[in-house]
This record gives sequence, structure tokens and C-alpha cells, in this order.
Amino acid sequence: MDQALIEKVKNGNDHAFRILIEKYRDYIFRTVYGVLRNQKDAEDAAQEVFLKIYTSLPQYEHQGFKTWITRIAVNHAIDCQRKNQRRKEDTVEDILLVPPQDDHHSRNDSIEKQVLLKEKRMLVRKRLDEVPDNYREVIYGYYIAEKSYQQLAKEQNVQVKTIETKLYRARLWMKKHWKEDDFS
Repeated sequence: MDQALIEKVKNGNDHAFRILIEKYRDYIFRTVYGVLRNQKDAEDAAQEVFLKIYTSLPQYEHQGFKTWITRIAVNHAIDCQRKNQRRKEDTVEDILLVPPQDDHHSRNDSIEKQVLLKEKRMLVRKRLDEVPDNYREVIYGYYIAEKSYQQLAKEQNVQVKTIETKLYRARLWMKKHWKEDDFS
């Protein structure tokens, strides 16, 4: 049955592909979830996997469809996991606020890093007016006034989790709208 559907998809029949998606949606989701362990990430990755399957189908050579799509799903999930790892290590917060560790770096290295951090803080300050209102207060409070999550939550009369979420979204906004090299 899969083979007939695959041939139809290769000949431009998108309905046949929708049938394949329906048949394997849960399986692909469970496969990527097994690697990513996060509902939202797994949902996004599963959609991307189906796109990869669709674009790769012309190269498919009857080598066992389920095995083939499993390989695509697992490889994609691992790629996503690596990207997420890198993103965590490379957040704007880390770049802006992590003070240099003197015991791990030479003194010159440390001074250079402090100068760069200061420049980046100034950049944030200078471009703060570009940031949407709902993020501006939390960015100013955290990056420029250097307040803790707890202080900000208390001042705004919200939960700490709300501050974390706002900062996370604000960082995404900054990454999307400000040139990457501003923060590299």
C-alpha cells in the first residue's frame, strides 16, 4: 500500500502524501519525541520531518519505507537537539551578562571581554526604543539595571516564571530583528 502511495506522490499527487502523513503522523511524533523529550519541539520537528520526507521522496529507492522515514526522523531530531543545545549556550543573555572568569583566562583576555560586554550593553541601551513595549521594561530591568528575575517579578507584581517567559520572548525578538553579528 505504501509503495502505491509513494508512486502517486512522486507523480505529483499531494492527496496521496496527506494519506501517508495521516498514517505515520503519530509514529513520527513518537520517534522525534523520544529524542527531544519536549512536546512543542517534537511537534515542530515532526512537521519538518514530513517536509524532508516529501522533498526526499524522489530519492527513495524501495528500501523499506518505515525504516527510511525513521532514519530521517531520528537524524532530524538529533539535529534539532544540537541546535537547541547551541542556542542555550549562545543566548543573548550569556553574551551580554556572563562576566569573564579571571581564573580561566589571561588578564588581557578578561579586559577584552569586559570591554566587549560593555559595548553590547550600550548597544542594547541604544536600541531599546526599537523593542516592543511589552518587552522593553523587562529588557531594561534585566540587562541595563541588572536586576534579578526575583526583583523584576516583585516590582511588576508577577510570578518569576512570567519574567523568565518575557525575557525568553524578548531574546527571540532581539535575535530575529537585530543582526546576528551585533551579538556574536
